[in-house]
Amino acid sequence: MFALIGTLIVGLVIGLIARALKPGDDSMGIIMTVVVGIVGSLIAGYVGRALGWYQPGQAAGWIASVIGAIVLLVIVGFVKRRM
Repeated sequence: MFALIGTLIVGLVIGLIARALKPGDDSMGIIMTVVVGIVGSLIAGYVGRALGWYQPGQAAGWIASVIGAIVLLVIVGFVKRRM
């Protein structure tokens, strides 16, 4: 239970940081921000560890998570514009 709560809090923080760093207008709600943060964090974390760039718990994982969330925000924004 605490792992899920921790994941949601980290996802929220990562999502908010990514939205603050990405230029442009994002009209997503808080739930979508959490989802983008969690998914971006999971993808970037998995890829970084799979390639051997860092180990779990290193600060590089946070940086990669923010970058992953920004990339995901760009993709979501592109898809929303097409609809």
